Amino acid sequence: MSAVDLNSPAPTRKRSRLPLTLIVGLALVGIHVAIALLTLFWTPYDPNDMAGMRLEGPSLAHWAGTDRLGRDLFTQIMIGSRIAIQVGAGAVAIGAAIGVTLGVIAAFATRTLDDALAATLDILIAFPTLLLAMLVVAAGDGASLGSAIIALGVAISAIVARLTRILAKRVLEMDYITAARTSGTSWLAIVFIHLLPNIWPTLMVNFALQFGLAVIAEASLSYLGLGAPPPNASWGRLLQEAQGTVYTAPFGAVAPGIALVILVIGMNLLADGLRDFADPTRRRGQ
Repeated sequence: MSAVDLNSPAPTRKRSRLPLTLIVGLALVGIHVAIALLTLFWTPYDPNDMAGMRLEGPSLAHWAGTDRLGRDLFTQIMIGSRIAIQVGAGAVAIGAAIGVTLGVIAAFATRTLDDALAATLDILIAFPTLLLAMLVVAAGDGASLGSAIIALGVAISAIVARLTRILAKRVLEMDYITAARTSGTSWLAIVFIHLLPNIWPTLMVNFALQFGLAVIAEASLSYLGLGAPPPNASWGRLLQEAQGTVYTAPFGAVAPGIALVILVIGMNLLADGLRDFADPTRRRGQ
């Protein structure tokens, strides 16, 4: 037997570190989520309180100044965070439910049905997300937060369905899927046991990206008057209201713009971090 050197250092296990982009993305998005939850219980001022002076600059009383009606702008931006999180989460949830279902059906469907679904998805994807959302909102009862979420969810579903179809077809060609079918495993069991767990990491990255796009699209809809109507303080509506005073009170446009950029950058970093975390070979320096 060989002697054991008691002075030799014990072998250490290399710990898997989270990607920096994932950490930064979680931090930026987490700030907005925390603010959105906080607005359910507290805001510095009542959102409709017009007690301040019109177009005040940032001060101790009003951290981001006031808008053209004398309302506290920081309170409006906090409410905008809540609306952005609601829209992003709601649109992605609707898009995921419809898109994943259609994508899986297309992957299992016959060639004729698969080609028909693929052609339909290509047509829907050809329309810009904002334009498709505008058409859905215009076809509804009018502009509202709910109609904006549904419209964006329908627009996102086509992108999710196409990606799900491609990923699902790749998985269904694997040998272990053939073995599962041969053994008599039902298609429903194959979907939930083998298919979804294998495509879920890639779908999560896409969901994060679509979240950011939904936030931008909702801000654009609100800017055009097709999003959340007053008194909802959407960032897009704040930008639209501030465009007339952008030279005399620029902070009214800068502040909601910064909030929008931070959330979108955070979601993109989160998506990039999730991609690296799901595929460690992509990490730099590993």
